Amino acid sequence: MRAVRIAGPGGREVMEVVEVETPEPGPGQVRVRHEAIGLNFIDVYHRTGLYPLPYPSGLGMEAAGIVEAVGEGVDRFRVGDRIAYASGPIGAYAEAHVVNAAQAVHVPDSVPLKTAAAVMLKGMTSEYLVRRTFHVKQGDVILLHAAAGGVGQILSQWAKAIGATVIGTVGSEAKAELARANGCDHVILYDREDVASRVKEITNGAGVAVAYDSVGAATFESSLASLARRGILVLFGNASGPVPPLDPLRLSRGGSLYVTRPTLFDYIATTEELDDSAAALFDMIGSGRIKIDIGQTFGLDEIQQAHEALEGRGTTGSTVIIP
Repeated sequence: MRAVRIAGPGGREVMEVVEVETPEPGPGQVRVRHEAIGLNFIDVYHRTGLYPLPYPSGLGMEAAGIVEAVGEGVDRFRVGDRIAYASGPIGAYAEAHVVNAAQAVHVPDSVPLKTAAAVMLKGMTSEYLVRRTFHVKQGDVILLHAAAGGVGQILSQWAKAIGATVIGTVGSEAKAELARANGCDHVILYDREDVASRVKEITNGAGVAVAYDSVGAATFESSLASLARRGILVLFGNASGPVPPLDPLRLSRGGSLYVTRPTLFDYIATTEELDDSAAALFDMIGSGRIKIDIGQTFGLDEIQQAHEALEGRGTTGSTVIIP
């Protein structure tokens, strides 16, 4: 089968598509023949070494397809089942992959496999952010950076469906229109406007209950300054680089603020948590409350171009790789 491999960390050029032996599932595992593969910023972090890997290595955390082989002791899936996964093991950039049955989920017939591949990581990230890291309620006002991105589009629709007021930040007029179409009540162009000042203007000086920040260094200060008293800053990515060290006294002076740095895998640590998160996501999609935009599609041989588009903020919505 064809698969992407890297010999070590580096730029986009370290990714190569090579022929490898098709793996056989061991006990507790299944082999999935991929219909589509998700592209995510965590893949970039793995490729560059920000999140170190044992090398040589594959890449990719998320895909969806059909079970074509089942290992010993697996009763969760059968050959022919439609499944998706988002928590590895790393190596989804391939025509097929062996995964632990306990870390994959059934995909209902109401959700296309291409959609499932595009949405597992981003969608379950949105789920835990709005339901568990901070429980968004009707009437809450929230700030969402990168509102036109993959997580941004899903999270804004989810929060809007709950009844929250969503303030989104984007980098262009085109992305502003996309953010509004996906539930943002107010959109701030972060390179033309002072984000914190606009947030305080929109909220009549109160600030937001929660700021969701996947950008990191470039937006950290504006996120902190946008919070209401006892507000929470949720840092869940580093697209512009890691944030600087923080003196905890700043949180006190800012209004007894909170800062957290969650990761999806602590919220789907058990099979029960994984199933609950995926079920909530698929229910939102199946009911039409969340619509998934697959903005870009690349072939496996175009993986370098796919990473270039992602890193250059040239993508909107979700991106999938077709093996």
